[in-house]
Amino acid sequence: MNEISNTTDRLEGLFSRVTDLIEQARKRVATTVNVAEVYTKYHIGQYIVEEELQGKERAAYGKSILQELSNRLTERYGKGWSYPNLRKIRQFYLVYSNLINTDYQIQGEKGNHRLTNSEFGELCSPNSNLVNTVYQIETPKFSLSWSHYLILMSIDNPDARSFYEIECAQQQWSVRQLSRQVGSSLYERLALSRDKNEVMRLATEGQTIEKPSDIIKNPLTLEFLGLKPDVSYSESKLENAIISKMQQFLLELGKGFLFEARQKRFTFDEQHFYVDLVFYNRLLQCYVLIDLKTDKLTHQDLGQMQMYVNYYDRYVKQDFEKPTVGILLCERKNDTLVELTLPKDANIYASAYQLYLPDKALLQAKVREWIAEFEEQREQSQVDLDSAEAR
Repeated sequence: MNEISNTTDRLEGLFSRVTDLIEQARKRVATTVNVAEVYTKYHIGQYIVEEELQGKERAAYGKSILQELSNRLTERYGKGWSYPNLRKIRQFYLVYSNLINTDYQIQGEKGNHRLTNSEFGELCSPNSNLVNTVYQIETPKFSLSWSHYLILMSIDNPDARSFYEIECAQQQWSVRQLSRQVGSSLYERLALSRDKNEVMRLATEGQTIEKPSDIIKNPLTLEFLGLKPDVSYSESKLENAIISKMQQFLLELGKGFLFEARQKRFTFDEQHFYVDLVFYNRLLQCYVLIDLKTDKLTHQDLGQMQMYVNYYDRYVKQDFEKPTVGILLCERKNDTLVELTLPKDANIYASAYQLYLPDKALLQAKVREWIAEFEEQREQSQVDLDSAEAR
């Protein structure tokens, strides 16, 4: 009997390992196919732009060429090659080759050189004297699906587009998840929650998690809970809604969060206390305690969270783990109250939440203003430094 049981267990183990391998292989094949489609469309867009630049009347010439190309491709390959789709493919090439600014990057034996439209048209021409050179337009690296890039192309701000592309690849967001993050203005909310010196890193590195303040975003957007902003609700109802949408809530919280418990009880001095939500952030290697507040934030709320954090640091946290982080998730946060009530190193934050998508245009304007101030300060610092060196 034991022999039969051992054989069954071994078969189950073997079956599990084999199926995991097959599933991983299928994912790799699907990813390879998706990326191949993107590169193919990028180069189709390149051919279209090159052909347009040879036309004497670009607008009319380009439209007629695209329409005829659409007709022939549809006749041979079926759906997917309509005139609007070819326009998107052309736009994709313009955006991701940086040609949208009407200059062209080429690379070869003579180093990097930027070409104007007319120079590039000459290079593309079959009669060009440059046709035998080793120059080649530099191709960017792609790792997402075409559906992802259709969303990314709609983002005008290159820094925001770069941020979403990095995060999408790192976090393996689905198309729906990417669409939601763009719609909820994740880039702008993170930018406005950070020091101005750190805003510039978002476009080149994505969201970096190095310290507790890096996990804070203001506001936290909880439109997926389905609660109406103009209807009163209790903290328990808000908690239940979050638990029922935990996957979406984890996505909104950001990188590295693992859910541990709700209404986590601990006992101190013969009294029972309950933390609304307990998470662990594997990147920061610390516990993150969240208390939900639907009423006005008070100093008593802050004092209670300080006690929760102290308890976890003294009785739950392991020696290798970082200090516990406390977040009071409230409808309206009060930074002044937090600063007056708690010491600077308290590791406790008040974060506002809202039940509707934010005004993207307003947030974008704030970010532009924020970055403009940063650039102005940096330029002034350079002027002061140059003046000091001149003296």
